[in-house]
Amino acid sequence: MPVAKCTRSREQFSCGRLCAMSEIIFDAAVTLNGYLADENHSLQWLFDVPGSQEPDPELLPENVGVHVEGANTYMWMIENEQLMENPQKWHEYYPGVKTYVFTSRELPIPEGADVQLLNGPVAQFLPVIRDSAGEKNVWVLGGGELLGQFLDVDALDVLALTIAPAALSSGAPVLPRTISSESLELVEARQAGPFARLVYRVNKSR
Repeated sequence: MPVAKCTRSREQFSCGRLCAMSEIIFDAAVTLNGYLADENHSLQWLFDVPGSQEPDPELLPENVGVHVEGANTYMWMIENEQLMENPQKWHEYYPGVKTYVFTSRELPIPEGADVQLLNGPVAQFLPVIRDSAGEKNVWVLGGGELLGQFLDVDALDVLALTIAPAALSSGAPVLPRTISSESLELVEARQAGPFARLVYRVNKSR
């Protein structure tokens, strides 16, 4: 997402453009019925959607300094892209970006990848994540429980969903939490090829 003039106005918040300050963004593709991955933690359902192999670059957050993800999201990328065997691909996908992976187990790390494993709640490591990002944005890639923890501590600024024309009978839900409508302000809704793009600014409780 390109950086635009900072504003809280809905009229000026368009095309998913974010304020020129460090923000924590959850941005992911989901099914029509709200799943991030299938019951085996696979994202293959997304790549089966025509057009998903060539995503609109405007759908991706810009000015990102830190990625945050859970173990299942991380391991799917490691295994599906064979990143342990081809560590150079990691640097092609995530050049100059620090990645934090929340996990309670030891996970493999591609050679030379700037990856740190964190064992504990988001609240414990939030200062470290913010400090690493500096003036850049933090992109939370998934999964849903990790997103929920950022919301629990009132740390999420933007919730962006790219809704695919697909459904799963079961799997990993995007958000296993109850959220009131007052907590979210819709700032963008548009078509992006076969996808529907929704962007919400999160109204902080404090």
